[in-house]
This record gives sequence, C-alpha cells and structure tokens, in this order.
Amino acid sequence: MKNFSLLLLILFSAFSCKKDNQIEKEIADIKVDLVIERFDKAFGETTAENLGETKRAYPFMFSEKYPDSFWLDKINDTLQQQLTAETERVFTEFKEETIDIKKLFQHLHYYFPEFRTPRVVTTLSNVDYRNKVIVTDTIVLISIDTYLGSEHEFYQGIQSYLRQNFNKDQVVVDMAGAYANNYIFQQHLKSLLDEMIYYGKELYFKDVVIPFKTDAEKIGYTPEQIEWAASNEAEVWRFFVENELLFSTDSKLPNRFINPAPFSKFYLEEIDSESPGQMGRYMGWQIVRAFMEHNDVSLKDMLQMEPMDIFNNSNFKPKK
Repeated sequence: MKNFSLLLLILFSAFSCKKDNQIEKEIADIKVDLVIERFDKAFGETTAENLGETKRAYPFMFSEKYPDSFWLDKINDTLQQQLTAETERVFTEFKEETIDIKKLFQHLHYYFPEFRTPRVVTTLSNVDYRNKVIVTDTIVLISIDTYLGSEHEFYQGIQSYLRQNFNKDQVVVDMAGAYANNYIFQQHLKSLLDEMIYYGKELYFKDVVIPFKTDAEKIGYTPEQIEWAASNEAEVWRFFVENELLFSTDSKLPNRFINPAPFSKFYLEEIDSESPGQMGRYMGWQIVRAFMEHNDVSLKDMLQMEPMDIFNNSNFKPKK
C-alpha cells in the first residue's frame, strides 16, 4: 500500500510538471509588442531648443504648474547629471530587463486576458526607493536610479536590508509586485493572519507570473536568508501558534513580522540574530501555496478570496 501511494505521488508530480511545461510553452508563444522608452536618457539630452518636443512625447512627465525654466534648471543640476550618467553606465542597453519584462507581460496576458501591454518608461527619481515602480493600466514608470547595485555610492546611508534589493534583477520582481497589488482584493487588514495572507497572495502571484525568478528574488531575500526561512518554517509556525499571534490585531505585529526589516522580532536572541525580516510574509506565502495545491481554484479567483477561507482550506503543514 505504501509503495502504491508513492507511485501515485510520482505519477501526479509527473503529470503536473508536464501540464506546467505545456502552459509555459503556450505563454512563450504569446506576442507582446514591447519597447522600453528611456525617458531618463531623453530628459538628460534635452535642451532649451527641443524641450517642447520632449514635453509633447512625454506629457505625463511634466507637471503644468512648473515653467520651462524649472525643467531646464533640473536638467542642468549637478546631481541630476550624475544620476543620468550613472544610470546610462549601468543600463547601457536594458536588454536583460526587457526580456524579463516581456516574459512578465506574456504571463499577465495568459492569466488575465483583459490585460493590455502598457507603455514602459524608465525615469529618474532622485533614488526614491519607496516608489521604485509605478503601474497604471496604460503606463509603467521604472525609477532605474534605484537599481544601480546594492553597493553603489549613491546608496550610502541607506540601511543594508533595503539596498540589498537595489539591483537589476529586482526590476521585474518589483513590477510583478506592483501588478499583484492591482489584482488582489481583501477587506481591511486586521489580524496578523490577514497581513500574512495578503502578502502570501502577492508572492504566489509572483510564482505564477515570474516563474523564472528564484524564491529568494521574489521575496527579496539573500540565498542564505531563504535557506534559513525554509529550514525554520516549523519553528516559526509553532511560535505564531503558541503565542496566539495569528488572530491578534496588535498594531506592533506588522513591524515585527511583515514590514521590511533587518530581522524578524521574535524577542528571542538566538533567533532574532539569524532570522530575515518579513517572516510573516514568508509564512503567508507557504499557506497560499498549500491552498492552491489542495484546491482547484484559479489564480484570479484566489486573489479575491477572504484570508480565513484560504487558511481554513489550505491544509497547511509547515516543513519540518
């Protein structure tokens, strides 16, 4: 009987892999007309003579409340020129990023047929890392001065746990996260579990639309951090359950386990010193993965479900 169950598991896994491979082949055949518009370069090359032309090409980048003199002063600003030079040095072609963005859009077209390929525009934001990517139905803005490399001199003074994701490989990850937020619906987040499931949805969304990225890249961990999270999954879950945190509405919990931080705050010295931040998001991710594994629900429908429905039907068991 044990051997029979093992055989069934092997056959199911083989069938699932074959199905996934077929879906990926279909997705790869979806045509996407994508041109990355380098506004950062265009703005840096703008002069008083062709400012009007640049404004007509990118009207959404120029607020009407500022006169032309404001924009010309900005172009000639020393810091702006340094940012322009560095982004052009790091992103000479933007080739690899374009390939990744095209793959993302192909997946979005497949899972959300109503999706329409937007204009994708790169810009500079004076390293506004809180708004690295802005997504609307028609336009995507990418602040590429926030992806120059985690050790870049422009980022000195920014905490290391934040700048570890200021790298090229995070461009499409941040785009996927921004799109996830447009598709996820949940009522007001009240408990820790609500927060966990919300970000679990976001990370599972990344599983589906950027499967070519690693788990570490999707959540913004280093390889060592994702290994710690996977190895300590059972202990973290036990801590949440034994301390009755899942359904708690304590306002301090998001800062301890959800929000970006150098480590998660269990208030246990031996764990805090080793753990990555956002362990609540990681655990929510595993719950949503378990739910999708045990239920025949589409991605679109899952993103609309209430947290308790997902949790109660997930049959979640942490890895030991």
